[in-house]
Amino acid sequence: METLQQAPTDPAFVQNPYPFYERARALGPFFHWQDYGLVSTGNAAAVNAIFRDRRFGREPVDPPPVPPHLAPFYAVEAHSMLELEPPRHTRLRNLVLRAFTSRRIAGLGPDVTALASELAEAFPAGEFDLLQAFAQPLPVRIIARLLGVPEAMAPELLRWSNAMVGMYMAGRTREMEDRAVAATEAFVDFLRSYVKERRARPADDLITQLIAAEMEGERLSTDELITTCILLLNAGHEATVHTIGNGVKTLLETETPLTALDPEAVGGTVEEILRFDPALHMFTRWAYEDVEVMGHSFRRGDQVALLLAAANRDPGAWDRAHVFLPARPPKPHASFGAGLHFCVGAPLARLELQIALPILFHHHPDLRLAAKPQYGNVYHFHGLQQLLVTI
Repeated sequence: METLQQAPTDPAFVQNPYPFYERARALGPFFHWQDYGLVSTGNAAAVNAIFRDRRFGREPVDPPPVPPHLAPFYAVEAHSMLELEPPRHTRLRNLVLRAFTSRRIAGLGPDVTALASELAEAFPAGEFDLLQAFAQPLPVRIIARLLGVPEAMAPELLRWSNAMVGMYMAGRTREMEDRAVAATEAFVDFLRSYVKERRARPADDLITQLIAAEMEGERLSTDELITTCILLLNAGHEATVHTIGNGVKTLLETETPLTALDPEAVGGTVEEILRFDPALHMFTRWAYEDVEVMGHSFRRGDQVALLLAAANRDPGAWDRAHVFLPARPPKPHASFGAGLHFCVGAPLARLELQIALPILFHHHPDLRLAAKPQYGNVYHFHGLQQLLVTI
């Protein structure tokens, strides 16, 4: 197995990680990423196999000690279904899905339509940042409505979310950790009081439905409720903001015809956006026993990095993988994961993108880039610092 060195904070990599992925994938199914100290793969078949193999999972075999200053953050993570395996994962996910139903998500369609139109109609004249004007406020306000928290809280929710996801970024500092912990404590305090209020006065919102969700006499504890709400906001919001930004950038740079956003075509266009330049580039798994995958032997306790964006451009799985083709016949990609941990927020993300992008370009068919888009130093996420456009 070859070893490659590539700092995830290197400016050239931040702006375009795909040449590195291509170089790594050409070496075989697996390579050793020296900067992370991890066996890694951008091979689509290997990524898919490990996602679906129950001999791999998110919980470490030997949990590392938690530094005292990070205890509040990891106390919340301890109840996150994203970080758990069966049987706790099964219980939490089933209870959440009883509240986070396809009917409830579909019912948000009119809200997404109205909000996307409101934001698009309020664009300023001249040059402006589409992330601030459209990509950021849309998903966070929709999540606020879904949870049932005051929409006026949206800026605070956004601030807390941005601080907390800093814990997953390459090269995080003590200052970033302190911001994440402060945001976690503020978020928990707010939600604890809000859950208490909803227990006393139920409403037609997701928090009330999560409180009421029951399966074989089991319910979510208050701590599990709080963590689930934080997860839905942080995971869903962060990914959707980046996907809207990356998607609009791609549509404008490739001069994609607006017919790609017609009702009969928009679903395929959104899937190609998700495949071509996804918001999340790395997800890790632990081996729970000795196991061989495509010629590589993992020992119990080994960790592997799954490079989702690299898998999405694997020429072994995709014809003309490095070309953006909105009319590409849809098939599964790696952007939402697969198997046990397939993203519960995927239907909401797809709904927001399929509604919001056509509305954006219907209102502003002459939208143009005003400057070369620059990606932020946020790996293992992949999103723009800003998207300066003009009408």
